Amino acid sequence: MLKTFRGGIHPPYNKELTKHKPVEKAKLPQKVVIPMSQHVGAPCEPVVKVGDQVKVGQKIGEAKAFVSAPIHSSVSGKVVAVEPRPHASGAQVMSVVIESDGTDEVYEGIRPPKPLEELTPDEIKNLIREAGIVGMGGAGFPTQVKLSPPADKKIDTVIVNGAECEPYLTADHRLMVERSEDVVLGLRAIMKATGVSTAYIGIEDNKPDAIEAMKEAIKNYSGIEVVPLATKYPQGGEKQLINAITGREVPSGGLPMDVGVIVDNAGTCAAIANVLKTGMPLIERITTVTGAGVKEPKNILVRIGTPVWELIEQCGGFAGEPGKVIMGGPMMGISQSLLEVPVMKGTSGVLVLQKSEVKAIEPMPCIKCARCVDACPIHLLPTYLGKFAERGLWDEAERYHALDCIECGCCAYVCPANIPLTQLIRLAKNRILASKKK
Repeated sequence: MLKTFRGGIHPPYNKELTKHKPVEKAKLPQKVVIPMSQHVGAPCEPVVKVGDQVKVGQKIGEAKAFVSAPIHSSVSGKVVAVEPRPHASGAQVMSVVIESDGTDEVYEGIRPPKPLEELTPDEIKNLIREAGIVGMGGAGFPTQVKLSPPADKKIDTVIVNGAECEPYLTADHRLMVERSEDVVLGLRAIMKATGVSTAYIGIEDNKPDAIEAMKEAIKNYSGIEVVPLATKYPQGGEKQLINAITGREVPSGGLPMDVGVIVDNAGTCAAIANVLKTGMPLIERITTVTGAGVKEPKNILVRIGTPVWELIEQCGGFAGEPGKVIMGGPMMGISQSLLEVPVMKGTSGVLVLQKSEVKAIEPMPCIKCARCVDACPIHLLPTYLGKFAERGLWDEAERYHALDCIECGCCAYVCPANIPLTQLIRLAKNRILASKKK
């Protein structure tokens, strides 16, 4: 029987648009806008100024805090602006704008490190930090922080998240099929950095080719197992993945390290492998550009900072009248009002929906059916949390564990009354966190 978790939903996955399409390399962008905040934690401070010439892989943003990650130039060229620019979150974020000179000249300091076998755990962690590696599944948590838990947190298991449960997205699927050895190399580096001898690679069973490719890639390494998982959303949530594979349950308010586990995305592992093989920091990623609103859906290897409109253009442009452009997938992605926003380290997809697919629906009164309760993978009471948010009862929302919500969207998806439960709970979380900062 395939492993899974309690709760969750089965939305239309719509992955057939791109799941069999090999990754294509995107055209070199003429201009990139690289935000200084692409990760959880403190934003970077720009270390370049207008007029500076930069090269591929050169550091342009310095991480001054422990929970942060440096940022590097994805092209060679001239810095033409250092100023706030539109960000996928909807905010204006300090960014470095670089006009490409078309030469793609690599920074002189980029060179491969020693072989993995000769690196110490601390050297591996420092390589990962200096390369700006973060969680590439969307959350963007700095990887070296994950690999440096407090001394009292004993880690015995590493899990590679290859579930990619978000509908439409196939970037990790194609990565595991085409670069399975890189995923394993990155995983081995993580295992060595943390002193762990047991690792699992979790993949949903709707990706049989990825499962076979990863099984082939690990056959010469002990302690690593590929675990096929039931296809169910949000199987790729950290807590759900841990529970499905190990049976352990992360406590309320806790983190994976509280149950001895580190979870890293397949894309993150491949990015680590690239650093080990070439010395190049994180300057590009695979992004799925898909949906009925784009003419030629594709999986594209794209430079960080490339504007969304260029990706859509490289996929043949819009098909019909666009109704919505989403950074990410339909469940957890963020709708965009500007196509100038750039691809970032965590941009796993760009979804384009046609106007006919987007409908404004009026919410109705709750009918107390409890579908949201059954669907919630965290075992919360979304209907109560929604009511608390509507009435501004933030203390009550906190008492009912609003902060544990992962904003997966399951509750809003199943609600027959069309109540925007996810948005209401997100509002409650923001208010609770704001009150704690006072």
